[in-house]
Amino acid sequence: MKRIERVNDFVVRFANVNGSGSASANNLFAKVVYRLGVPVSPKNVFPSNIQGLPTWYEVRISEQGYLGRRGGADFIIAVNGQTLKDDYEMVQPGGYFLYDSTRELPKHFSREDISVIGIPLTQLCNDEFQDNRMRQLMKNIIYIGSLAYLFGIGMGPVSESIKKQFAKKPKLAEPNIRALELGFDYAQKHHKDSCRLSIKPSTAVADRILIDGNSGAALGALFGGATVAGWYPITPSTSVIEAFERYAMRYRIDPESGKKNFATVQAEDELAAIGIAIGAGWNGARSFTATSGPGISLMSEFLGLAYFTEIPVVLINVQRSGPSTGMPTRTQQSDLLSCAYASHGDTRNVLLFPSDPHECFEMTADAFDLAERLQTPIIIMSDLDLGMNDHLCKPFKWDDERSYDRGKVLSGEDLDTIKQKWGRYLDIDKDGICYRTLPGAHPEKGAYTTRGTSHNEYAAYTEGSAAYERSMNRLLIKWETARNMVPMPDIVIRDEERKLGALFFGSTAAAADEALEKLEENGILINSMRIKAFPFQAEVFDFIAKHDIVFTIEQNRDSQMQILLAGECQVAPGTLIPVTNFNGLAITARMITNQVHTTLLSRGKTFMKPAAAQEVTP
Repeated sequence: MKRIERVNDFVVRFANVNGSGSASANNLFAKVVYRLGVPVSPKNVFPSNIQGLPTWYEVRISEQGYLGRRGGADFIIAVNGQTLKDDYEMVQPGGYFLYDSTRELPKHFSREDISVIGIPLTQLCNDEFQDNRMRQLMKNIIYIGSLAYLFGIGMGPVSESIKKQFAKKPKLAEPNIRALELGFDYAQKHHKDSCRLSIKPSTAVADRILIDGNSGAALGALFGGATVAGWYPITPSTSVIEAFERYAMRYRIDPESGKKNFATVQAEDELAAIGIAIGAGWNGARSFTATSGPGISLMSEFLGLAYFTEIPVVLINVQRSGPSTGMPTRTQQSDLLSCAYASHGDTRNVLLFPSDPHECFEMTADAFDLAERLQTPIIIMSDLDLGMNDHLCKPFKWDDERSYDRGKVLSGEDLDTIKQKWGRYLDIDKDGICYRTLPGAHPEKGAYTTRGTSHNEYAAYTEGSAAYERSMNRLLIKWETARNMVPMPDIVIRDEERKLGALFFGSTAAAADEALEKLEENGILINSMRIKAFPFQAEVFDFIAKHDIVFTIEQNRDSQMQILLAGECQVAPGTLIPVTNFNGLAITARMITNQVHTTLLSRGKTFMKPAAAQEVTP
């Protein structure tokens, strides 16, 4: 058997039971790799119940900086009897399988193409620790100690990380370091040449930080000036509000009075949550809510109200698998259509597509400016993978000289200078965006009634067809104005002949970039475009029009981005080819390359450079 032998380039997968305390130990491993300067991408796959079901934690280690899921695992730590057989079978040929050898493996575990590493985790714990809960927790640290030896990390980096973790409670560090030593010493004594995977210090991480997207979005809301959050708990968006409140408690407390300069209001349901945010936006506060797919369904009517009455509000949608309850702790990009056209009637909502926590921060902060400039809902389209997993990204930066763009808001002084009759829905500048007032701006002028029914330019109720058409057509003009305000797509040209193109968005970016690099290495040149926002700009239309085939890479069954593009861009049938994944796990580079190969072979055309044509297999 030829064992896999790699340095700083492999996938480790931990197989545990939910509620066993393994998450902190597995996260410790990822943080150690990060602190060694090696790019790392951890993914937590967990059930939606409280405890007892299988959970996995997958860590990709990549000196080259590939941060998407690769697919497969080179080293599996299996401590869950429920999934032991499946985990055993999942190890890549030439890979490694570490298990709790307190109980021997069944005889039918008989693969000869992998290395089996037995560590008696339970026995070591029982011999060293008396408390039952301590035994369970320390078992996780013991296997981290074993990995410290097997991967050549050494005790130092891991014990230092434990000391940092328990800096405020140093006594808790002592049993953890002892458990670490037990695992390290046992592996050193019994498995001296059992593993040829290693992790060596590097500078490849550079100045990048490791943070989750929900924290990035929460900080974006804080720096973007949000003062009101209406919310209702729902996985996987809850930690957005929790993080926002945690940061606000540090930075939004009046130093003189000690009072909060913000409000987070937990409502009775999602309808009330967005109602609170819209009400605060109408009153002049920068406000937002966070939810997921089921919440979007419930919030749609209120989104229609904010669109039609033109009230600024920001909504952070951390997407999960649906429909209905679906898989609450799995990831997808399946809310595109429901968000783009949320509510009944003719609506179009601005969507922003962050691809990493840095963009979660920037786009969320920018969303509050956009919401007030455009006087409309702005929806951040995150997802569970991006929101709840840690990702490497650029450090967050903020210009302290930056001022908030409140848009077309009239002050009392402004109202006094207006000679003609003011109307809330008068389009003075012909850009579709009207001037608004805030409550209390003037004792006599600027008041109006906000209604969800049809209204004329002066906010008066009407069912006149002409007034309704004028209002709806003006909203289309505003939509055209929005095209020039939202982020532009990122375009990479690899082939000037422009035969093949690929477009993607959001959290698919890491896997898509890797797949396109691998395809290029094998002679298949594919130009790419990462879409950052809806409405689409002319550059999106042009990119599609100039290519023979455009692959649309997304994480949903029905190719919702393709449907959105086909409708908005009037694309010819057959131009857009779906590349999809909807199994609840993040898409991998292998999935993308396999689907691209299959499509090209089925079309009977070669899009490969001649010298490389024989190197590519589906």
